[in-house]
Formats: sequence, C-alpha cells, structure tokens
Amino acid sequence: MFRRTSPEPETPPIDDKIGGKGRPTPSRKEAEAAARARAKVPRTRKEQVAAQRSARGDTSRRMREAMKTGDDRYLPSRDRGPVRRFIRDFVDSRFSFIELMVPLLVVSMVLGYSGNRSMQNLSNTILFTTLLVIVFDVVMLRFRLRRELARRFPDESPKGAVLYAAMRSLQMKFLRLPKAQVRIGEKLPESYR
Repeated sequence: MFRRTSPEPETPPIDDKIGGKGRPTPSRKEAEAAARARAKVPRTRKEQVAAQRSARGDTSRRMREAMKTGDDRYLPSRDRGPVRRFIRDFVDSRFSFIELMVPLLVVSMVLGYSGNRSMQNLSNTILFTTLLVIVFDVVMLRFRLRRELARRFPDESPKGAVLYAAMRSLQMKFLRLPKAQVRIGEKLPESYR
C-alpha cells in the first residue's frame, strides 16, 4: 500500500545483452553429437571392463608399433630416453660374437654326438672358446660404453646402462626389441637429445 516504487530500470540494447552465455547456440547436429558422446560413457560394470580392455589393446598396439619403429613416446619406461636410444644404437652398430654362437653350438653338438673321443674334445674346446670370447666381448663392451656415455652424456648417471647394454648384446640381432635402427658398422650421430 505505502510502498515505494522504484523507477523502471533501463533496458540495455539488444546487442549488449548482460549475462549472456557467451557462445552461439549449438546446432541440432552438434547437440546430437554431444548427446551421443555422453551416451557412450560406460555405465555398467560390463561396459567399463570392455572400455578398459579396448584402451589396453590400443596401448599394446601402440607399444608393439613403437618396438618396431623406436618411437620414444610409446616405448616402455626402461627403453625411453636419449641415453637408452644411444645404448641400443651403440650395441646394434657393432659386431657381436653372439651372432656366431648358434652356428658354433650346432657344430659343437654334432661333433659331441659323433662318438669319436677326439671329436668330442674338439666339441668341448669350441664350446668353451665361444663362451670365453662372448664374455670377453661383453667386458670390452662395458669399457667402451662407459667411456662413450661419459663423453656424450656427462650429466647423466650411468646406473643400469651397462646391464642394459649387456642384456641387449647377448641377444641375436633379429630378436632384439626395440628393433635395431642402425646397421653394423654405421657411424652414430653425435647428438641424441
């Protein structure tokens, strides 16, 4: 009854709408696409397990591809980084006596089962010589690798590098993962950053 009436507020022009949403209204196509995306969110346990399985499969596929191409983004953590890439290239670029081991083991087995005592002695000699040469090769790899790591990566810790290189060098080249990216005798680049 005795109320004070306030003056009517000024209406702002249509162009300067106050408190607008700041974006255009989505088209019907965009709204339906957003609704479909929201509907794809797994709701039941079965759908969640299927989504996780699909994500794991995608991750595994990318990791397998990275093992072939050497893509650092998808490699396992033990193979990631410039130091590990250098170690792989360093091992792969040199001739390893492990490559000769399988043919020499076959010769050693054939001679060992011949029944002739002198052939069996020759078989044992071939076997132990092969093992000694491989051990010597790994020891030489250790010294050369440590020297190269100190020269190329002076700020990096060499912890685990020698074991990583030794394990890689004790595998046949075609069985190594990640796959070799350099050929035997190939000159390695100076920078691995």
